[in-house]
Amino acid sequence: MSKTLKNSPPLAETLVAWQKIHGRNHLPWQNTQDPYRVWLSEIMLQQTQVSTVLDYYDKFLQHFPNVADLAAAPQDKVMGLWSGLGYYSRARNLHQCAKDVVTRFGGKFPVTAAELITLPGIGRSTAAAVASFCFSERVAIMDGNVKRVLTRVWAYDADLSVSKNEKALWQLAENALPTRQIKTAMPRYSQALMDLGATLCLPRKPHCQACPVRQTCKAFALGVPEKFPVKTRKIKRSSEVHWLLLAQNTKGQVWLEKRPPRGIWASLYSLPLFDSEASLRAVFEPKAKLLNLDKTATATSSAAMDLEVLPAFKHVLTHKDLHCHVVKVQLKKAPRAPHAGAWFSEKDWMVLGLPTPVRHLLSNSL
Repeated sequence: MSKTLKNSPPLAETLVAWQKIHGRNHLPWQNTQDPYRVWLSEIMLQQTQVSTVLDYYDKFLQHFPNVADLAAAPQDKVMGLWSGLGYYSRARNLHQCAKDVVTRFGGKFPVTAAELITLPGIGRSTAAAVASFCFSERVAIMDGNVKRVLTRVWAYDADLSVSKNEKALWQLAENALPTRQIKTAMPRYSQALMDLGATLCLPRKPHCQACPVRQTCKAFALGVPEKFPVKTRKIKRSSEVHWLLLAQNTKGQVWLEKRPPRGIWASLYSLPLFDSEASLRAVFEPKAKLLNLDKTATATSSAAMDLEVLPAFKHVLTHKDLHCHVVKVQLKKAPRAPHAGAWFSEKDWMVLGLPTPVRHLLSNSL
């Protein structure tokens, strides 16, 4: 792509007009300039589908109607309400961000992207979204949908895994922003880019015939829209093996520990987690006999406990695969687990922040 490529002037005006009639205007975080609601939706929508976010968004607003309520909430409650939405660092940052808005800005979100980006969990695109939607700041958003739309419109074929190329795309996006009626045009233009990427300019089999900018879209003219955006660097995946202890006492309560603030499942409640069979064995009395857990086994018992080896499973995270082995056991006293924990009844653990595979285990194995 030529370095002198300029955006076609009608792009912003075309998208604003299209969004007003054909864009998404029914979502609960739209048609509002409340930065708390817009910010909440933007964080939840990161790497998560709209259909999934809807229930969580409503639930959060019921419990935390404003940023001060969220800031004052215990972390465990925030993590519990977030449970199942995934990417839990978002929830931790969400909570800390609310606290910072209260302590640093008197409970009111700053009005510029430059100030918003100083808050935890708010990157350049999220800051721009809040500033654009709520305060009509003339600033470019750049989430995955927007990158796809803009690289196709301009046939921008530079590799976005290279930092300087992504910066160049940001500059082109800034140049393409509306220049008239900014107060009303900016929110609708930003929404139009998101809507176009989510509904028509899809990663595979884009609906080009219905696209409002197909006549000026260079990728459409070339007949290769699916080749954009270009990003060659692939995520390096890794794998880990973990052993989970599913311990119950005579009352049917489950032993759960709170994970450290860093690492896998940070700040969530979890079954005790071990990196090997040997380290799991160490939580039991020395005289207790445990089956060779590397082999398929059925329920068994000893004088001290009943043991059952559950089927192993793989849990896929963004950058790694977790290969999990599970040992279910009946105990009369608390296990010598790696982190501080407690016994929880079903009523109690149902409202805790639990990793999705742990919640699934508890729901299907007790």
